Amino acid sequence: MRGVVQGVGFRPYVYALATGLRLSGHVTNTADGVVAEVEGDPTDVAAFCARIAPDAPPLARVDSVESAEVAASGGSGFTIVPSRQGGAVRTLVPPDTATCDACLAELADPADRRYLHPFITCTHCGPRFTIVTGLPYDRVHTTMVGFPMCPDCAREYADPADRRFHAQPVACPRCGPVLRLVTASGDPESSGTGTGTGTGVHLGVRPDPVTDPDPATDPNPDAGSGSDPVVAARRMLAAGAILAVKGLGGYHLACDATNPDAVAELRRRKARGDKPFALMAADLADIEPLVHLGPLERELLAGVVRPVVLLRRRDDARPRPGAAPAHAVAPGSPDLGFMLPYTPVHHLLLGRGAPDRAAGPRLLVMTSGNLSGEPIVTDDAEALTRLAGLADAWLLHDRPIHVPCDDSVVRVCDGEQLTLRRSRGYAPLPVTLPVEVAPALAVGGDLKNTFCLGEGRRAWLSAHIGDMDDLATQLALATAERQLESVTGVRPGLLAADRHPAYRSTRWARDHAAGRPVLPVQHHHAHVAAAMAENGLDGTRPVIGVAFDGTGYGLDGAVWGGEFLVADYAGFSRFAHLAYVPLPGGDAAVRRPYRMAVAHLRAAGLAADPGLPCTRACAPGELPVLEKQLASELNCVPTSSMGRLFDAVSSLAGICHHSGYEAQAAIELEAAALRAPDVAEDGRYAFRLGSRQAGAPLTADPAPLLTAVAADVLDGTPAAVVAARFHRALARLVRTVCGAARSETGVETVALTGGVFANTVLSSACARGLREDGFTVLRHRLIPPNDGGLALGQLVVAARVTDRAASGTPRRERQ
Repeated sequence: MRGVVQGVGFRPYVYALATGLRLSGHVTNTADGVVAEVEGDPTDVAAFCARIAPDAPPLARVDSVESAEVAASGGSGFTIVPSRQGGAVRTLVPPDTATCDACLAELADPADRRYLHPFITCTHCGPRFTIVTGLPYDRVHTTMVGFPMCPDCAREYADPADRRFHAQPVACPRCGPVLRLVTASGDPESSGTGTGTGTGVHLGVRPDPVTDPDPATDPNPDAGSGSDPVVAARRMLAAGAILAVKGLGGYHLACDATNPDAVAELRRRKARGDKPFALMAADLADIEPLVHLGPLERELLAGVVRPVVLLRRRDDARPRPGAAPAHAVAPGSPDLGFMLPYTPVHHLLLGRGAPDRAAGPRLLVMTSGNLSGEPIVTDDAEALTRLAGLADAWLLHDRPIHVPCDDSVVRVCDGEQLTLRRSRGYAPLPVTLPVEVAPALAVGGDLKNTFCLGEGRRAWLSAHIGDMDDLATQLALATAERQLESVTGVRPGLLAADRHPAYRSTRWARDHAAGRPVLPVQHHHAHVAAAMAENGLDGTRPVIGVAFDGTGYGLDGAVWGGEFLVADYAGFSRFAHLAYVPLPGGDAAVRRPYRMAVAHLRAAGLAADPGLPCTRACAPGELPVLEKQLASELNCVPTSSMGRLFDAVSSLAGICHHSGYEAQAAIELEAAALRAPDVAEDGRYAFRLGSRQAGAPLTADPAPLLTAVAADVLDGTPAAVVAARFHRALARLVRTVCGAARSETGVETVALTGGVFANTVLSSACARGLREDGFTVLRHRLIPPNDGGLALGQLVVAARVTDRAASGTPRRERQ
């Protein structure tokens, strides 16, 4: 049996199935998967083979079952035998999963020996990927190897009738990891300043499994309010403190989300700008009054993955007492990002099983434990130093994290899941490919970096790595790549990277090539290929790829980002693009959207009227300098970026002039569009399309649209109306250009991709209009449309280009 068949209770399941059918034999883990030998009555053996995949445990994913007859041994009874070592690695490591209902019931039961145990787990839940150090998946190949089981846990582990039968992370308060609270000030009730080094109070000591009393029966257990680290942590949170909390795949920074001062202080310490924080709520009842919840949103929140789910705010929000998030949690965002507790520590922090549940917060900010731009912290000693200055205390434990894994982020668009960050709960599950690929490594991009290993019909995307402008992130990429190779068995003979010569990910690939070829893949071609691969296209027919994002290196050296490509895996041609405008000062224009507004106005032949918000946003004396820079084209790379057009319109409308985090101006423009009443079509909001001559791409000039925007703003038209009209105009452009591409090429499938299509207002409008026009529309669901999905596209392009090169077929890339 191959697939996700280790770490999910598969051997105990096989044991129960075989013994229930009166079969003898054995089952074992191997690097190849799970191997079972059964013998008995032919009818019972046939029933075993028929049921093995359909009846598998809920966390298992059986990809294939191979069977062959062997000589009968005449044995009796069925056993689980020690794992076989060696051989090619083909089995799949399961992702981490949320604490199951059965464990939660025990966690809150004072009569249970695991009452309030922060590391309660069983066959059906708990850490998997983040603790695996090797295969086959056995305790000795996890970070639990340092925690010998006490006699009670050992009995459960060996009992076929027990829920913890062969559950590798099994532990209890007598033999498992220990939770500790370490404060910088030495006072467990202090909110502190976060400037210490973590040498203060240490609460939480593992009892001796032989001489110490069982905490479930001890009349004075370590769960007392004076020594329980969770009780002390809850008191600190209630007092306004910021805590570093060690989770499954790294540290979070947590504070009471209803406390405006605590949220503001966390934002200040982390240099977060206005970027929204993720929230963790005690239960769905705390979330329902604040946001719109559909069936899929509820399923995502309460399922085994427990990602952060972006949810639209309710205009009529009426929060429950003690569950009203502070304004500073997500200023300017149309969404609140919620998740429910997924570890026992989270449940305890939010009061499950505690008699004083009302004494602590019911709503926590839970943001990645790092400084902005750095990778998530996983090591305890590192946490005490790197998070000093951020945290007032550390709630940590001694179970090592082997694989960093940030929270996944999803939203729902048109009733379907749209994944924005694919990490905890999804990684390292592979993506099934529609084409065969030779062993290869694709290193992704520089923003939202993930990498991808592929071989055959499988591609393994890494967990979220982060932005590559930090040395620590580049080191994290190297470590994660080695680890994923070890658990997949893929030994890449080819590397694929972005075509941008200055990307750190591309330089990393070249530095680590060790003589292997490194194939450059154009950024937007990779986006389109990722959408094709996720939707199962084999590449024999091209698609019209609409790739809208902020930045991508073009074949002409310009910054692309508003692209219409006719593409397959082997190559692409550029059918149309947004007209070029200067990008004044590079990243300075990204951080200050008003500079893009001025650049777009000038390109459209419009003056920077003093009455326009973008003009007023310029610092004293800045506008003449900016206009001179644009006129001389000094440090002004041309760009066709759709992301920068969103920035320009956002500033023109007076919505966002300074961007403190990626896509802030665009997100706030989308939020404004959502507030608009029903807005009629406005023909003034339009793009001027040039002619397509001699195979040159069409250009979509936004000058008419910008003229209309400027006129409306000067006339006092509400920003929400301007935003809604802009989104409608962009959806019309997509329909028009795709229609022209179909007329010329006959292609009737459109792939919507790139980070701009995280905008559900635009994505919904484009998909609806294209379907009305008879197109088949491909969108992302489980692979991010942003640069977090880029590596998948690089992988399939590299594989197909390599195949074509071997056959002598030239590669196609054309502007």
